[in-house]
Amino acid sequence: MAISSHQSYPVFVAGATSRDIAALIGRVLLVALFLLSGFSKIPDFAGTVAYIASKDLPLPALGAAIAIVVEVGVALLVLVGWRARAAALVLAAFSIVTGVLLHAYWADADAAARMGDFINFWKNVSIAGGFLMVFAFGPGRYSVDRQFD
Repeated sequence: MAISSHQSYPVFVAGATSRDIAALIGRVLLVALFLLSGFSKIPDFAGTVAYIASKDLPLPALGAAIAIVVEVGVALLVLVGWRARAAALVLAAFSIVTGVLLHAYWADADAAARMGDFINFWKNVSIAGGFLMVFAFGPGRYSVDRQFD
């Protein structure tokens, strides 16, 4: 591992740094949950609509369609790093909104449901923090966005 005179982190692959590689891996890990969730909603659209309806939210079919678009389409933008900052901001907001609307642990009467929603709510908040990091610092070297800088 060599350290260039103009940078303070190790170089691994043809000018790539650990920071570049970490940014790529971080994007992959951040969107993995969204891609898995979004793609699973497509064949079980009715189940997703029923879940949203069970939370007494209006227009559950529209909500399910929006969830699929965001979880698949917007997550793919972050994955490849195209318009990644804007896409990350959308996913951060989506994570907070879904946490509040679908994982409102403070309103659960059942202790087991409360614990599950507590974990999922705070997981959503943490994931939003990761997306805000992508928004703040960009997608990194290995991204479509960086190819046009």
